[in-house]
Amino acid sequence: MNISTKIILSIVSVLFLINCTVAQPTLSSDNKKAVKLYNEGKGLYDSRNNDLAEVKFLLALERDPNFAEAALLLAYVYTEKANYEQAIIYYTKSIEAKYDLFPEAHASLGALLLKVGKYEEAKKHFTNYFKFTDTPLMMKNLANDGLRDCEFAIEALKNPVPFEPKNMGKGVNSELPEYFPALSADGKTLLYTRRLNDPSTPTGFNEDFFVSYFDGHNWKTSINVKGVNSYNNEGAPTLSANGNFLIFTICADPYEGYGKGKNGFGSCDLFYSFKSGNDWSFPRNLGEPVNSRNWETQPSFSSDGKTLYFIRGFGRGQDRQQDIYMTEIQADGSWSKPTPLSKIINTASTEESVFIHPDGKTLYFSSDGHPGMGGLDIFKSTKDENGEWTTPVNLGYPINTHNDENSLLVSADGKTAYFASDREGGLGSLDLYQFELPEHARAEEVTYLSGIVYDESNNDKLAAKFELIDIETGNVVVTSFSDGATGKYLVSLPPNKEYALNVSKKGYLFYSENFKLTHGTSYDPFKKDVPLSRIQAGKEVVLKNVFFETAKFDLKPTSKAELNKLVTFLNENPNLKIELGGHTDNVGNKKDNQILSDNRAKAVKDYLVSNGIDANRLLTKGYGDTSPIADNDTEEGRAENRRTAFKVVE
Repeated sequence: MNISTKIILSIVSVLFLINCTVAQPTLSSDNKKAVKLYNEGKGLYDSRNNDLAEVKFLLALERDPNFAEAALLLAYVYTEKANYEQAIIYYTKSIEAKYDLFPEAHASLGALLLKVGKYEEAKKHFTNYFKFTDTPLMMKNLANDGLRDCEFAIEALKNPVPFEPKNMGKGVNSELPEYFPALSADGKTLLYTRRLNDPSTPTGFNEDFFVSYFDGHNWKTSINVKGVNSYNNEGAPTLSANGNFLIFTICADPYEGYGKGKNGFGSCDLFYSFKSGNDWSFPRNLGEPVNSRNWETQPSFSSDGKTLYFIRGFGRGQDRQQDIYMTEIQADGSWSKPTPLSKIINTASTEESVFIHPDGKTLYFSSDGHPGMGGLDIFKSTKDENGEWTTPVNLGYPINTHNDENSLLVSADGKTAYFASDREGGLGSLDLYQFELPEHARAEEVTYLSGIVYDESNNDKLAAKFELIDIETGNVVVTSFSDGATGKYLVSLPPNKEYALNVSKKGYLFYSENFKLTHGTSYDPFKKDVPLSRIQAGKEVVLKNVFFETAKFDLKPTSKAELNKLVTFLNENPNLKIELGGHTDNVGNKKDNQILSDNRAKAVKDYLVSNGIDANRLLTKGYGDTSPIADNDTEEGRAENRRTAFKVVE
């Protein structure tokens, strides 16, 4: 729960004690007029008429300035009105008038002082609260958390981190509120929420998505995202790495086709839309098991193209619980049952505004359950080699303050962050800003591969599936698709890894490539267009991720990912018959090269047969060094000539 909810809980606790106390024969005041006004005010407060109750309590205090109960109930009134400064004044008056009458008042006052950033004073009152050892402490957990936050905040103020936010300018921001940014992996597409004035709605406003594109120097004037926006409120978006897949939240009653029945699955559901060319598809409910009768919101879609993080909320009001969940797209296209992140991340308090960085292992989120500045603070956690999340690290002051901070977004370079703020000097009530993260808060820099997929025979642009496979583990680490209208694709590539890239489309031979990334940055990405060949006799594919031991025909374990792709391809095209060809460079004895190439082709056949492919569909041939595709005078050329390929026979 956030700090405001904690304060409300403290009020409920203290009110319970006051009701018990009022039942006693005496109050702290012997002024009859003051007591009469107090009782009238209490009746009004109990009936939720805070305005008239405020008047009665003020009049009672005029009669008796030391009337502890009247000051305390007046503090409740001001707290519920979010007039924290006045609430602090009257909590203080109540304690000064009768220090030990209501121990819970000390914790309540500490919570309010923490809320407004008065940490030293808050610490004093939390400490005083624990001195009441002869009475049950109903707010012990809240006071412990408050004391922890005070001690953290006092040290954080002494050690501020660098923080110089810059307004993103008129291309993005307006006089209207802008918030909840989402960014493509190449940093060129920014999608966010803008709150438009709309007198026709019950709230007087409508939230729509806008998108701005970076031209290399500035953000261009944003435009309304047609096809997705409606008369409902659209919010909290997340973009896929290529900027073509959008997941977002709708909490209002969706129009027909948006959800399951009139209200979807719960009070808030997650929806998705695809972009093709300049057009977005009609939004659809993500469905079960992601959406439920609870509320789901604030999604973050990983650049691996298959992992979704989001917030699931349970309960209402004071009992509401918010945690971070994750789900993955399965092989059949369905979503796995969402599971909560570990208790290293999720707490008994509130977690929200989750964001998974394109490196796939750095998580940013807001929480008031970890040591912080008092409200919702932004934290960072990193997934270790065992897939476990590390203890969250607070981003520090003044990134975090006594106010609630959330909705942080970090670009692929790992150091540029974006957020919404209503700070002075902006263009509207909320504007989008960017700043450079301090060293301890940064993620790993990620580069990307981009280009166009096309039919090599006629240059038609194609929608194709991309799989990026970690050669070492054989795991698919990224799944993506090219744009069906433009053929454009973008795949995020964490550095210092060797990858197999497979591009496939029904009716076409798959495309194989190998990447060993030891360089490349988010500003200097890899560019490569991908030609696909229709399946027809005579067409050949070089299997660039099939590897053998040096001068041997023993397949390396790292070949399995590519060969499994070939198994899938042959199963999807059961009428194909292919020739497996082995090739060497020109180093060494020609006869030995011929034998080696023949045995390597047979080794690939044996693997395919062991995985269920009919041997009658597989021919083998060793070509030795007779069919080079590159210059044998260089090591690079010889490496290209040492290859395994398959050719369509019929």
